[in-house]
Amino acid sequence: MRAVIQRVNYAQVIIDGQLVAKISKGLVILLGIGPEDDAAKTAALAKKIAALRIFEDEQEKMNLSLQDISGEAIVVSQFTLYADTRRGNRPSFTDAAKPDLARPLVDQFIQEMKNQGIPTQSGVFAANMQVALENDGPVTLSLEI
Repeated sequence: MRAVIQRVNYAQVIIDGQLVAKISKGLVILLGIGPEDDAAKTAALAKKIAALRIFEDEQEKMNLSLQDISGEAIVVSQFTLYADTRRGNRPSFTDAAKPDLARPLVDQFIQEMKNQGIPTQSGVFAANMQVALENDGPVTLSLEI
């Protein structure tokens, strides 16, 4: 399971001209599911992200978590995090989980974030989405479990 997280001042997801998710201060989480991923990895990653101390305190040190600042999250499923670009110029996505495995794990991840006390919205699985955001920092991290 792979995630790219971006600390944002605000973000939104639009599909076919319709706003489907919108947050203020928090994280945009691009989430990729691999074929070996399971419920335990999903829960562990959500717990890790909710507790990551990547928001600034009064001394401008990264000491606060998403939970500490009462931040929000948008989760966007992103199989392209498993792109293999070692050969040729066209990425291969054979390392990404098939939708029948990935979709329930993305849904579980969203629920696990909510279980951590994080107001969490999402895009739509397998949809063509436009994600707009304002990076804060910028702070962008890549995680893999």
